[in-house]
Amino acid sequence: MVRVGVQNNLLHAIETNWASFLISAAVIVGLYWLTRYKISFGYRVLIGLGAGIVIGILFHATSLAYDSVKTIGQIYVNLVKMIVMPLVFLSIISSIVTISNPNQLRKVGLKTIGWFLLTTGIAAIIGLLVALAFDPGAGIARDAAENAAPREIPTFSQVILDLTPTNPFGDLAEGRVVPVIVFALLFAVAIVRVGSRKPEAVQPVRQFIESAQQIMFQVVKSVIRLTPYGVYTLVAAMAARYGAETLKPLILLVVATYVALLLHFVLTFGGLVAFVAKVDPLKFLRKVYPTVAVAFTTRSSYATLPINLEVITKRLRVSPRIASFVAPLGATMNMNGCGGVWPAIVAVFVARVYGIDLTFTDDLLLVVIAVISSIGVAGVPGPASISTTVVLTALGLPLEGLGLVLAIDSLVDMGRTAVNATGTTVTSLLVANAEGEFDRAAFDRDREDELELNTA
Repeated sequence: MVRVGVQNNLLHAIETNWASFLISAAVIVGLYWLTRYKISFGYRVLIGLGAGIVIGILFHATSLAYDSVKTIGQIYVNLVKMIVMPLVFLSIISSIVTISNPNQLRKVGLKTIGWFLLTTGIAAIIGLLVALAFDPGAGIARDAAENAAPREIPTFSQVILDLTPTNPFGDLAEGRVVPVIVFALLFAVAIVRVGSRKPEAVQPVRQFIESAQQIMFQVVKSVIRLTPYGVYTLVAAMAARYGAETLKPLILLVVATYVALLLHFVLTFGGLVAFVAKVDPLKFLRKVYPTVAVAFTTRSSYATLPINLEVITKRLRVSPRIASFVAPLGATMNMNGCGGVWPAIVAVFVARVYGIDLTFTDDLLLVVIAVISSIGVAGVPGPASISTTVVLTALGLPLEGLGLVLAIDSLVDMGRTAVNATGTTVTSLLVANAEGEFDRAAFDRDREDELELNTA
C-alpha cells in the first residue's frame, strides 16, 4: 500500500508540474550553456534573477503548479545551509589563531562592532524620515490589524541564554550560529594562549584547522557554483506565489521600504566607502554585486556568507584574516536592513494605522532601541520581526499591527538582506583599511577576479 501511495504521489506530481518543470529545465540548461561562452558568475546570477521574475510571473498568471521549481530551490538552500556552520566555525578559529597579539584582536573586534552599530543607527534614522515622508499607514483599515495575532517576544534572560553555548556539537547540528561563534572564539583564544607557552603542543591543531579550512573552501566553491540555478528557482517560486493584487493595500509600504534601503545603500555605504576608505563607490559596487545579487535572492545572510567571503578577499582585496573575522560576525550582528530601516518604518506605519502620534522623544527612543535590539536579537530566528516587536513594545504601540505587514515580509526581506550583506562588505573594507590590511594597489588595478566560480 505504501508503494502504491508513493507511485500515486509521483504520478500526481508529474501531471501537475510537468509544464513548469520543462520550462525551468530549459532555463537551467540555458544558464549552463552561458558558462561555455565565458559569461561571468555575477552576470549569470543576474540573468537567473531576471529569468526567475519573468517565468514566475508567467506561472502566476497561468496558475501553473510550481512545486517542482520550489523543490529545486529548496535543495540549493539546503546545500548552502550544509556548508554554513563548518565554514563559520573554521573561519573564526583560523582568523583568530593568526593574531598573536590579544590587543590587536580586541582592537579589530571593537572597530567591527562599532561600525555595525553606527550604520544600523543611521539606517534607523533614514527609515524614520522616509516613513514620515511617505506616510504608508494612511488609508489602511484598522479592523485588519485588530484581527492579527501578536508575535511573542523572548525575555532578555532568554535572549542571553540563547547566545550562550551549551553543547557545541549540538549547536553546530541545530544551526545556532551565535553559540558556535562564541565557542570558536574561546577555542581559538585558547590555542593562541597555549601556543605562546608551548608552540609544539598546538601545532597539530593549527595544521588540522588550516587543512580543514582549505578542504571546506573547495566544498563551498562546489556548492556556490550552483547559485545561478538556485537563484532562478527561488525567485521563480516567489514570483509565482505572490500576485500584485495581494499587495495593493500595502504597496506604499513596500515602496517606502525600498526607497529607505536604497538611500542607506547610496548615502551611508557610498559615503563611507568614498570618504572613509577613499575608494571609488562605483568600482566598489561593481566588485560586490555578486554578494548583493545572492543576498537579494536567497534572503539569508548566512546563505550569502560563502560568496561574501570570496568577494571580500578576491575582489575587495581585504586580507583573509580580516575577512574571516568580520564576515561571519556580520552575518549574525549586522542588521542595517532588518534591525534599522524596517523597525523604524513599521513603527511609523503602525502608529498611523492606530491614530497614535509619535513625538520627537519617541523618534529618538526608536533609533536607540533599534540599535540595541540589533545586538539583542543576534542569532534569534526571524530577526526583523523580533527587532520590530522590541521597537513597538518600547514605544507602546500595538503589537497586533505587526500582523498587517506579514503579507509583504518576503518581498521586503530581499532588500533588507541585500543591505545587511553589503554592510558587512563595507565594514570589512573599513576595518581592513584602518588596520593596513587592504591591498589598495590590487583593488585599483581594476582586474575582476573570477571567484573560481565560472565553471558549471
